[in-house]
Amino acid sequence: MSGWLPLLAAFALFLAAHAIPMRPDIRGPLVGALGRRGYLVLYSLLSIGLLYLLILAVNAAPRVTLWAPALWQRWLVNLAMPAAILLAAFGIGAPNPFGVTGKAEGFDPARPGIAGITRHPLMWAFALWAGAHLVANGELAHVLFFGAMLVFALMGLAAGEARARRLPDFRRLAVRTSLLPGAALLTGRWQPRGWPSPLRLGIAVVVWLGLLYLHPPLIGAVALP
Repeated sequence: MSGWLPLLAAFALFLAAHAIPMRPDIRGPLVGALGRRGYLVLYSLLSIGLLYLLILAVNAAPRVTLWAPALWQRWLVNLAMPAAILLAAFGIGAPNPFGVTGKAEGFDPARPGIAGITRHPLMWAFALWAGAHLVANGELAHVLFFGAMLVFALMGLAAGEARARRLPDFRRLAVRTSLLPGAALLTGRWQPRGWPSPLRLGIAVVVWLGLLYLHPPLIGAVALP
């Protein structure tokens, strides 16, 4: 049991940190002291740091194999990750009243941008990352980790959609958007009116290549099949 204690402690720290946004009595003073942008930057760095600590704890946990790895599982991850990275690259900082930050300034319902793909690009990116890695990692510690991250992402999706639907002018804002990725495009409610941002596309490519290169030294596993 002692071999699992670092993983349990890392999980507890991660969950405690992610309770902050749901606690106005804690979040409010932090935003007041740091400013909204400062709070978001600091909280993002904290989340990334705790996530990496959790990954290290997962890799150090006792090895209990639930299913054997297969080549198709690794291909699944390598197909899902570019989509997840694109969703994150185009979702972070984009005008989106339905998203994590609720940034409505600059949002045009007729040209919703990434919200035309999905109202919750960051949560879907998180869910894609967790779900694909859950399938590809059959060790008990990894199953617990990625399974918990997938549940966390899906809960975030549900909470974000419920919050979005409480917006006073939700119907007007959401007319060319969808909850499920690509649904508005497939039903014809939204059609792109221009090319994707070259800057964001370039960032996505750099992040993808960086993750492929850094995966072995940081995570301890080669990403490519």
